[in-house]
Amino acid sequence: SWREITKEIVKTPEQCGRLTFPISLKQPGPRESPIQCYIRRDRTSSTYLLFYGLVPSEGESDKLLLAARKVRRATCTDFVISLVADDFSRASNTYVGKLRSNFLGTKFTVCDSQPPCGSMIQSAARLSRRFHSKQVSPRLPACNYSIGTVTYELNLLRTRGPRRMHCILHSIPVSAIQEGGTAPTPSALPQSLDEQLSPLHSSKGKEPIVDTISPSILATPVFSPGSREPLALKNKAPRWHEQLQCW
Repeated sequence: SWREITKEIVKTPEQCGRLTFPISLKQPGPRESPIQCYIRRDRTSSTYLLFYGLVPSEGESDKLLLAARKVRRATCTDFVISLVADDFSRASNTYVGKLRSNFLGTKFTVCDSQPPCGSMIQSAARLSRRFHSKQVSPRLPACNYSIGTVTYELNLLRTRGPRRMHCILHSIPVSAIQEGGTAPTPSALPQSLDEQLSPLHSSKGKEPIVDTISPSILATPVFSPGSREPLALKNKAPRWHEQLQCW
């Protein structure tokens, strides 16, 4: 189809510096310059909209990249992430993942709806159900794979300026930012939940068995094969701007 032909021609954001397909949001960005975006928050609906560009335009033609909805729970807060602003169902093919915050808001876990490119999910996943391929499978919620964590220094009094931040990207090796290094680059998004389920090899003469992955994999980080050390980032020390009276 013309879409497949276009995918073969269009380069990744790291190569061309542009966002062309939804999968571009999960691919490495350009190394020379950042892709500028802004977030529009709606307090009434607890939604956050990520748009392409530095500042909002006068019209409504801004390109929506991602949308998130805040869901408060007893011990944590989830930010469900979708490709559209009107569908945050985990059963939808627009579901991208979620961001989970602990009760204090000091630790955030970044979760993807699909495993990182080239990762070995069978060793980390806990298989919860089995059914034969000819049987009708129940509608299961999308899986979540922990691909990163962001931690903030606890500062209850807020008297020492912005909190220190430490980020660990489990699916990206530290060698990716070194000269000649590369980061995992997925090529396509799953069209449905069925594409996320991997069939296991069965013995000859028997029907293949499909294993579904438990959503509890959320707490298990998924590492790329061959990567010994994940990429760790931390913010620079804040400095007070006397003229603007801000950090």
